[in-house]
Amino acid sequence: MHPMLTIAVRAARKAGHIIARGFSELDLVKTTTKSENDFVTNIDQDAERAIIDIIKQSYPLHSFVGEEGGAQSGEQSDYQWIIDPLDGTTNFIRGIPHFAVSIALHVKGKPELAVVYDPIKDELFTACRGQGAQLDEYRIRVASNKDIRGGIFATGFPFKCREHTDVFFNILSSVFEQAADIRRGGSAALDLAYVAAGRIDGFWELGLKPWDIAAGELIVREAGGMVTDLAGGHKYLESGHIVAGNPKVVASTLRTIQPLLTNNLKR
Repeated sequence: MHPMLTIAVRAARKAGHIIARGFSELDLVKTTTKSENDFVTNIDQDAERAIIDIIKQSYPLHSFVGEEGGAQSGEQSDYQWIIDPLDGTTNFIRGIPHFAVSIALHVKGKPELAVVYDPIKDELFTACRGQGAQLDEYRIRVASNKDIRGGIFATGFPFKCREHTDVFFNILSSVFEQAADIRRGGSAALDLAYVAAGRIDGFWELGLKPWDIAAGELIVREAGGMVTDLAGGHKYLESGHIVAGNPKVVASTLRTIQPLLTNNLKR
């Protein structure tokens, strides 16, 4: 295993232990509101600190971007860790056992390695650039559907950017007309990991943040999939708008989505 991936896995498992312990004692969890419908708990914060502490023990000069702590610049700015310590906080708060730790490393702006860890199911999704993607050390591949028809898709409602609500539901209706079914799990990191593992055929969402996407997108691509923005380009980390699946499913999804987009979403 890549030495940096070994450290990332260690950090993810430590955070997962903190999260699982908190999940067993939800009455003791302290929750605050960051913005409307956006929550943070002391568990998110403790897990992020644990991740950064473990990585810094081996790589003290690296830089970090975390959902809760923001950016921390290091002397080796070419190495940037992108962290979501608890993707699916709302599920966690409500006792729904579907959330994950998400850790990615970018080197000179390019994704190098990724970890998505589900502490409840004890499932570990990993990838290193050019070395494929794994679930618990077994190689995974995206599903082989040729288009939207008959596929299972995942998405998330744009609750942080409700100006896109009408467009989102138009897309949802159009995809649903063709797909077998649609899931809304509440964790983009796990949705992307499930695409990589072939459990879900495709995924789209609007208004995500880099830490929601950074680990999952590399895992999908290393599993033979494709990840694009709504224009079919590669600016999904900047825009937060994402489509993922095997190349044929992504092409079919984009053909369905693009006629429904507003001018702002076409950029």
